Amino acid sequence: MTVERTLCIIKPDAVEKKRAGAILQMLEVAGFDVVACERMPLSRKVAEGFYAVHKARPFFGELVEFMTRSPVFVVVLEREDAVAKYRELMGATDPAKATEGTIRKAHGGNVGENAVHGSDSAENARVEIGYFFPASKVAPVAG
Repeated sequence: MTVERTLCIIKPDAVEKKRAGAILQMLEVAGFDVVACERMPLSRKVAEGFYAVHKARPFFGELVEFMTRSPVFVVVLEREDAVAKYRELMGATDPAKATEGTIRKAHGGNVGENAVHGSDSAENARVEIGYFFPASKVAPVAG
């Protein structure tokens, strides 16, 4: 397996409930190294740009409103097979359907407010990391 990086966003619902520390602990216990972590509010422009792939979908406006309502933690994670391992640890999009021991089962509320975002491929991880962290701060790939 290859060491890779992936992006995690601890969403407003989890930050508002003071769950960011518990989520970061779950990540570290699961073998992820936190390469970068920044708490920040997302502006409308930043949220719209990040989620531009969903612009034509009916939930786009609601998603942008949610992601801009309060600060998030943007986190770069690293480990072997990071994308797949993080997606396993995140759990199903619907926390009610997520497996016990996953982040969304433990900290998510519903499909719309499910605690965390994660990159869905190594290529998207590189793009997403670069969106929030310039290469001068965090290289978008491991190594």
